[in-house]
Amino acid sequence: MKKSLFNILILFTVLIYANAQSVLVEAESFTNKGGWVVDQQFVEQMGSPYLLAHGMGIPVADASTQISIQKAGKYHIWARTKNWAPGNWEAPGRFYLSVDGKQLENQLGKNTGWNWEYAGEMKLRKGETTLSLQDLTGFEGRCDALFLSKNKNDKLPTEFAELKAWRATKSDIQNSHLQQEKFDLVVVGGGIAGCAAAIAAAEQGLKVALVHDRPVLGGNASSEIRVHTLGIHGKFERILKLIDTEHYPNGSAEAYNDQKKRTENMAKFQNIIQFLNYRAFAANATSSKINYVDAQHTSNGKIIRFEAPLFVDCTGDGWIGYWAGAECNYGREAASKYNENWDVHGLLWSPETADNFVMGSSVLWNSENAGKKVDFPKVPWAMPVANNYAEKNGEWQWEFTKNELSQLDDAETIRDHLFRAIYGSFYNFKYPNETTQIMVRGKLKPINLDKTQDRDSLRLKWVSYQLGKRESRRLVGDYIYTFNDVRNTTQFEDAVVFEKRAVDVHYQENLLHSAMPDFLSEAMFYNTKKYSIPYRSLYSKNISNLFMAGRNFSCTHIGLGGPRVMNTTGQMGAAVGLAAAICKKHQVNPREIYTTYLNEYLNLIEAQK
Repeated sequence: MKKSLFNILILFTVLIYANAQSVLVEAESFTNKGGWVVDQQFVEQMGSPYLLAHGMGIPVADASTQISIQKAGKYHIWARTKNWAPGNWEAPGRFYLSVDGKQLENQLGKNTGWNWEYAGEMKLRKGETTLSLQDLTGFEGRCDALFLSKNKNDKLPTEFAELKAWRATKSDIQNSHLQQEKFDLVVVGGGIAGCAAAIAAAEQGLKVALVHDRPVLGGNASSEIRVHTLGIHGKFERILKLIDTEHYPNGSAEAYNDQKKRTENMAKFQNIIQFLNYRAFAANATSSKINYVDAQHTSNGKIIRFEAPLFVDCTGDGWIGYWAGAECNYGREAASKYNENWDVHGLLWSPETADNFVMGSSVLWNSENAGKKVDFPKVPWAMPVANNYAEKNGEWQWEFTKNELSQLDDAETIRDHLFRAIYGSFYNFKYPNETTQIMVRGKLKPINLDKTQDRDSLRLKWVSYQLGKRESRRLVGDYIYTFNDVRNTTQFEDAVVFEKRAVDVHYQENLLHSAMPDFLSEAMFYNTKKYSIPYRSLYSKNISNLFMAGRNFSCTHIGLGGPRVMNTTGQMGAAVGLAAAICKKHQVNPREIYTTYLNEYLNLIEAQK
């Protein structure tokens, strides 16, 4: 016993000594973020939220924070960062690190891939020290973490699993106290589907947790992404009118008006507890049932464990289902699997053999007349993507996907490709030459070199840094919704969602016309009569207490084409919110609503009109 206690004391001393010798600082936890923004989109791929210098070509204000140095001496300092557009040019996202106002010698953001870069060394006194990130370009510099150590030979991990384990031993954030919360229903994902699910359940008296990884609700309809809501309201017009948008042009600042409406309306529900800026990172399931979901604050690192008898996956990417072991699909099914072929578009519509191609993600953007001459820096790192294409605004057609890229695992690569397309195309528009081309009525045409006055005063007004996704992982329910259900207007006894918009499936234009930029898409429309979606597509086939609503509902690639828009996914959310209320009332799981309480459920939906 004495020996064990002695060993524990020695271990404790070593840990304290190690902490005194080094400090890990998570960049997203900086107290003053200046003009840098927290980017939480790629945690599953690179390990953490990070700070992004999103200045659209204008350096952003410094981010700064204070740390406590326990032992004075010379410290070596590294930053985990990334050159996001490597090549034979200066890295676009360069920045410096300053310590107590003194700039360290090495520029950062210059190495390919997420890696630790050596910033320099400095003698530090015991006590408070100020760290500052000084952006040099305004072009998407990024910093994940800083590490200060008295040992220059420290081996810093780069491999994902090793880095995660190392972080847990170094960071106070990773070891923060676990808070546990219990609810009747936990909704993960605060887009239109998630908001609708929370409202519908709350109106029936359920205590609801709404967990969302951004500071504002709405998902693609939010003021951060600015896509207007399409589709009909079905039987849930009253609920959806609280959270939908007007039909403004995608990318318009009018999104702020609808954001204000949505924020105010969601705040009226006292039994919806909003957990904004919390990103779910794990779902624990045993015996095919979710016990809890863990989520972490994207800035301060606080972890909350959400326990409930029922969960709704509105993440869009199906993360809760995936972590819990739910059956899921990704990519395009072979045409023969569900006989979803359509001869008009052939292989673009549905391939002979299954592949990983899905509809792409978009980054919307626009520019404005500044009323005076405005320069824009050269962007050689963008030109291999933009080539000679020119534009001053980007709507939904600015979309990128490839068969060999995953909208999950390669999401940062996809977003960064669109950044290069945007900055390069805007530069070409401001400073065109004889080879510059612009899109005119769907065809590439030489730009008019005579119109120079507007170009001189043109500046970027807004570029989203949040991806607007269309499709990724789809969870599997008791019924997989297909194109044939639309084409044949299948009549379901458990129909709960209704739509009449055309099936709308996208493809990259360069697949048909090689001269087209690879970041522009086109849509294939199949016009149809009003169709419905069954309740059985809104709960998991093999996880007994999991609902899903949104683009990760149970469907095929083509089956997603019509219902993926936000008013329709909002109907899904409202439908599962009401189903959760009946589950609570009768102490049953989602499947039993269909097998035993379907009439009661449908009557409750009818009462929502």
